Amino acid sequence: MGLNLNLNLGEPGKHYVRAYTPGDDFYAELIELHRDLSDEQSVQVNARLILLLANHIGDLSILREAMALARRDL
Repeated sequence: MGLNLNLNLGEPGKHYVRAYTPGDDFYAELIELHRDLSDEQSVQVNARLILLLANHIGDLSILREAMALARRDL
């Protein structure tokens, strides 16, 4: 199984009226995470978040695929 590029955000057991609502909720929480941080602190929190999520995923092949996709077209 490769990197999942389909909408995949949500909370177990929670039902949403619109499929994009969990994505909107995540975006709002991500913005809140950066509230009142300096640019340097925002970079640090992003790096920490990436490392925490990468550790949670754990599969190096999935992480390599995600990194390549993130860099593509830059």
